[in-house]
Amino acid sequence: MSALLVENVTKEFPTRSEPLVVLRGVSLALSPGENVAIMGPSGSGKSTLLNILGTLEPPTSGRVLWDGQDPASLGEPALAEFRRRKIGLVFQDHHLLPQCSVLENVLVPTIAGGPTTPWAIQRARDLLDCVGLAGRLDHRPAELSGGERQRAALARALVNQPSLLLADEPTGNLDRTSAARVGHLLLELQARQRMMLVVVTHSAALAGLMSRRLELDDGRLREASATP
Repeated sequence: MSALLVENVTKEFPTRSEPLVVLRGVSLALSPGENVAIMGPSGSGKSTLLNILGTLEPPTSGRVLWDGQDPASLGEPALAEFRRRKIGLVFQDHHLLPQCSVLENVLVPTIAGGPTTPWAIQRARDLLDCVGLAGRLDHRPAELSGGERQRAALARALVNQPSLLLADEPTGNLDRTSAARVGHLLLELQARQRMMLVVVTHSAALAGLMSRRLELDDGRLREASATP
């Protein structure tokens, strides 16, 4: 499985006056099976960093390497395929398709690879069983609770067996009980599949479950000063 190396990444956005500097020389290394929480105030660049790790946008300078390879060097079709195979994304909003069943939603990331295979269908069923939704396969998202929808989104993010799982405020819209369940599921499934896991969160409880806690402030990433 892949290791991830972030080297001196910066990110700037143009404005009418001087550029808005969001990230200032961020570096990070992750190996398979490792997890990390990234905390920081709103507007500190956490989601921007997650987008760069997920190859959704390029850094202004610096680079993100997967086993020595820089995905930014790939053309768009190859980059999209790299992202589909290597990266799973979980957001604060589940982004499930309302017209599709739970099982169909989990299978959505497999469609880009061609016709859905029996293996993919069985994997989606197994993942939904792991997250406690084996009895909800044919339900629509509107028929699920908030916690169930987020667990379905977690299963969807894992269906292609990614090397890296990125979670952006995955428990932000959940009550305390549902948030705790989703947090423990993240770690359980990450450990089972030996993925790398990066969680961006304001939740001290969720961050406290991770092996490492980092703070992003003023565009710089550093070890958290205290245990949440």
